[in-house]
Amino acid sequence: MDNESDFTYIILDGYVEDDKYRYVYFVILVTVYILIICSNSTIVCLIWIHKNLHEPMYIFIAALLLNSVLFSTNIYPKLLKDILSEKQIISYSACLLQFFIFYFSASSEFLLLAAMSYDRYVSICKPLQYPTIMTKTRVSILLVLTWFVSACHIAVPAILSAQSKLCNFTMKGIFCNNAIYELLCVHSRVITIYGVVALLDLALLPVLFIIYTYTKILLIVYRSSREVRKKAAETCLPHLLVLFSFCCLCAYDISIARVESNLSKTVRLLMTLQTILYHPLFNPLIYGLKMKLISKHLKRLFCAAQIV
Repeated sequence: MDNESDFTYIILDGYVEDDKYRYVYFVILVTVYILIICSNSTIVCLIWIHKNLHEPMYIFIAALLLNSVLFSTNIYPKLLKDILSEKQIISYSACLLQFFIFYFSASSEFLLLAAMSYDRYVSICKPLQYPTIMTKTRVSILLVLTWFVSACHIAVPAILSAQSKLCNFTMKGIFCNNAIYELLCVHSRVITIYGVVALLDLALLPVLFIIYTYTKILLIVYRSSREVRKKAAETCLPHLLVLFSFCCLCAYDISIARVESNLSKTVRLLMTLQTILYHPLFNPLIYGLKMKLISKHLKRLFCAAQIV
């Protein structure tokens, strides 16, 4: 599209008009956003500060938590502003940026989880070769590739959408996801095909790879000692819980956001809020409680805070 896209505004029609509880919703969501930022940032800082956490597994966890911060910061500030506004609107250019960041953070999360599963596979199934395989250079390359591949994939539909003509200016939703395709005058076959390819590359293949690596881990662990099984459970279970949580979020986005539904606006709003509430809060909770070293440093931090 040309520069007129900066002056084209989209109405977000996913909000329920209820002025009576507007400030209650605002306070609840502000509290949730602060919790998300503080909890994720705290664990990232702990990993950054403590040298015994400078291992591939914890570096990938830090990257995953930074993704949660990006994901939430992309959604919550605009959401909070809209709750207090009489009209919920967004410029089309800002909408496309929100669309890009939303799917960039989502797709890179799948790739990060795949990288983490490979790290656990090497650690448990090839422990003697682990230091030579998972070097700092290789970890850095995996992180760069994760973000670069995700950005390149998501940039294509965002650019194609920016160049398309709009015939509808009202979007069913509270933020810009793949519902923006309903705004276009013509449903682009190129965007549809590319969306399927991106879904395959950024979600399905990483999930299949994760299932494959954890199946290999389970087979090895089943024949190993009790101590190895305990170590595998401590490090692998959090990753699987995060994967399950994130798959639920993506299943909603694919099924509800693109398919017309008979659900009422209130139900759709509540379901959408679930997707942006739980997952960014689950990640630090799961890793903070289930990862022994992180949990130990968190306890020390809280004890020091109480003394002060």
